[in-house]
Amino acid sequence: MSDFAYNYCALPLANYACRPDQSKGRLYDEPESETRTPFQRDRDRIIHASAFRRLKYKTQVFVYHEGDHYRTRLTHTLEVAQIARSLARALFVNEDLAEAVALAHDLGHAPFAHVGEDALKECNKKYTSFDHNDQSLRVLSVLERKYPAWNGLNMTWETLEGVVKHNGPYTKPVTETLQLVQNEIDLRLDSYASIEAQCAAIADDIAYNNHDVEDGLRAGFFTLEDLKDVPLLNEMLRNSQKQWPNIPHKILVQEIIRNMIGAMVKDVLNESRARLKNLNPQSIEDIRNAPQQMIAFSEDMHQKVEELRKFLWDRMYTHYTVMRMRKKITRIVSDLYNAFIDEPALFPINWQERLHESGDPDDMNVRSRIVVDYIAGMTDRYAIKEHERMFDLIWDLR
Repeated sequence: MSDFAYNYCALPLANYACRPDQSKGRLYDEPESETRTPFQRDRDRIIHASAFRRLKYKTQVFVYHEGDHYRTRLTHTLEVAQIARSLARALFVNEDLAEAVALAHDLGHAPFAHVGEDALKECNKKYTSFDHNDQSLRVLSVLERKYPAWNGLNMTWETLEGVVKHNGPYTKPVTETLQLVQNEIDLRLDSYASIEAQCAAIADDIAYNNHDVEDGLRAGFFTLEDLKDVPLLNEMLRNSQKQWPNIPHKILVQEIIRNMIGAMVKDVLNESRARLKNLNPQSIEDIRNAPQQMIAFSEDMHQKVEELRKFLWDRMYTHYTVMRMRKKITRIVSDLYNAFIDEPALFPINWQERLHESGDPDDMNVRSRIVVDYIAGMTDRYAIKEHERMFDLIWDLR
């Protein structure tokens, strides 16, 4: 690999950062790029993945047809990547790796957000569970089909580690997909992930808490007056109104969200720098073996974020319109699951081929795995249309 590909980074890196020239390699050996670092190449492969494009029509909270201005999985993912890069740069760690982990973190989400995930998990509980983080790993290592020598995108060890352990050491039962990866490249499940992966994880929290406030206001689930019940939101509202007493409502909302993101980012940087100073890490291994996550909110901000989450749960996630949609979504997912698990001949031809490639089609564990892969890969609109094609008696007669 060229000196450029090994050494090019936006800033000099801290001694506890992940360096591209010290990567632990890829799932399968291949020549590296002459013009991109391994982590830049991971990022590019994710962006070009089919699963990444489908995020455009996957729900964040609102189903895709409810409005063009609400967040989707794609816009959420881009916001997470932007915040992750900002944190990584400020801490002098690898921006490209932080971005790659951020872009990959939601690839495995089922249609209809957490409602779809809950429905799919309930349908499949007889065989295996369903978890969107594990499904993201499955997309990266098994499901994407773009290369002649292997399935998946052949990510670096560091990106795979970040996807699996961004929330801390892996303590759940090892899944089938994770075991396949572990057989090829040990991700050291009992250690913490890199600083870069931790940046991506907390960027996810910052992004969704803030954009859910904005989307909730847009949808009319609560008002600016209601924000006064939440200490963090009340603080941002008062400060914005004091500085800009006569600005339009729309601009005021943007100002609140912008300031709240800034406050959260500043808090994370202050807390993380204090933890890093106390640990005094001399290498990435010191980060992996640390007694706690290095990237975190302060205790005060953590409490405020928990209060915000409770507000959103009470006023938005359990709003009657969302609950009505939950009822419909559960019906769609369960109908599709039961149809395919009972009659795999209903699969499109390419998915029937995948079923036969995976083993005995009559083995219900094999069959359930393919059913889950198929449904989890659907966009909201594709799932709705697939349900109509299969259960609307006059769909093809109109």
